[in-house]
Amino acid sequence: MRVDIAWTDQLVDQLAFQWDGYFRPRLDELTDEQYLWEPVDGCWSIRQRSEAVTSHAIGEGPNAIDYVVPEPEPVPFTTIAWRMGHISIGVFGERAANHFGAGDVSYGATAWPIDAAGGLALLDRHHDAWLAGVATMSADDLARPCGPHEGPFADRPFAELVLHINREALHHAAEIAVILDLYAHRASLHA
Repeated sequence: MRVDIAWTDQLVDQLAFQWDGYFRPRLDELTDEQYLWEPVDGCWSIRQRSEAVTSHAIGEGPNAIDYVVPEPEPVPFTTIAWRMGHISIGVFGERAANHFGAGDVSYGATAWPIDAAGGLALLDRHHDAWLAGVATMSADDLARPCGPHEGPFADRPFAELVLHINREALHHAAEIAVILDLYAHRASLHA
């Protein structure tokens, strides 16, 4: 017996279950101090361009996100601000722009917020654009190749890219949750 599966719904629900049920609610009370907290020396973050700690800090306007090409080994620890920025632009935003016409989105064209409210607005905007685009896809759309701007996914079915984006978003969401836990227990880190 054949069972019809609504693959688009399954792909959207996979991300939404964790994102809406667990991760995003944890950010409702995010403070500027938590957003920019640097638990170790040498963190990459979002900061005023004049205070950037990397040679390739990038962004539109007075703020920039720390970045270096090629990335050093090991890659420096990153703040919640940096990780939220990466999820916003590198995970959701550029893909939504490439595939669903959600504007011109890139690291260089982003006005990087250095406050939690701005970071959350950026994250929510690009998360919503990506998920809204995926929700419109048919089974045929999910089966088509991603296209040349998706690198290793160029010839792979679009559904594989969606699964990758879900994993990437949830991976970084878990990292942010751990940083929030460390922040809550920061006094014991120096005891």
